[in-house]
Amino acid sequence: MQARFEGSDQYVATADLKLAVNAALTLQRPLLIKGEPGTGKTMLAEEVAAALNMPLMQWHVKSTTKAQQGLYEYDAVSRLRDSQLGDERVRDIHNYIVKGVLWQAFTAPAPVVLLIDEIDKADIEFPNDLLRELDRMEFYVYETREMVRAVHRPLVIITSNNEKELPDAFLRRCFFHYIKFPDRDTMQQIVQVHYPQLKQELLAQALQTFYELREVQGLKKKPSTSEFLDWLKLLMAEDIPPEALRSQDQKAIVPPLHGALLKNEQDIHLFERLIQMVRANR
Repeated sequence: MQARFEGSDQYVATADLKLAVNAALTLQRPLLIKGEPGTGKTMLAEEVAAALNMPLMQWHVKSTTKAQQGLYEYDAVSRLRDSQLGDERVRDIHNYIVKGVLWQAFTAPAPVVLLIDEIDKADIEFPNDLLRELDRMEFYVYETREMVRAVHRPLVIITSNNEKELPDAFLRRCFFHYIKFPDRDTMQQIVQVHYPQLKQELLAQALQTFYELREVQGLKKKPSTSEFLDWLKLLMAEDIPPEALRSQDQKAIVPPLHGALLKNEQDIHLFERLIQMVRANR
């Protein structure tokens, strides 16, 4: 019977997210996860691997990453150096083939979860260059003239922060899910997982302040779930009382330790100006 993802104690997965993971397992297609930064896309792969008792392999994509690096790289420089030194290793070209994470996932003795993290950071050709490999689960090594085929099809989870559009041909091969930003009830469940001892009065006021802050029009970067959790940790560490998050007349104020939530000076100045305008109009 095929394994199913039912969430975990450390990760609050909504019903539609669990459905998406299990759909990818059933279809044997990559799961493409989009959502705001800090909504738990990378953590999802970690928790799916743990819940399904599967090893996790991770490929963190950068702007300079090429698709070939996920398959293998031929270290011609080392081979040339060894040949000049008379090293016997040069007789076997396999000694200079560096296996990439896809090769390792394809040849693993048991099924693995393969995370391709932040695929939108690479250039536009990167997803297209992986179409055949992810579709057919095989690739050819020209230097050794061998075909590498997947022993077990891995569960591929691909994350994107939507920094650039992905090609249609690539999207057709994926099961897609967008992680919506958590509503207050879901956020409260997330907080309970991380900080079960948090006082409810502080949590209620922090949630109020946090969601009001996210609704401010013109913010360059809205605070994320991970930043909210960091902020709560600081509030508890500094023993900040709930009333410090609001003024005496319950109007919004610049929250204490706001550096955990607002990450650039434009957003801080914007929030301060809005508060001044509200006070001036009272």
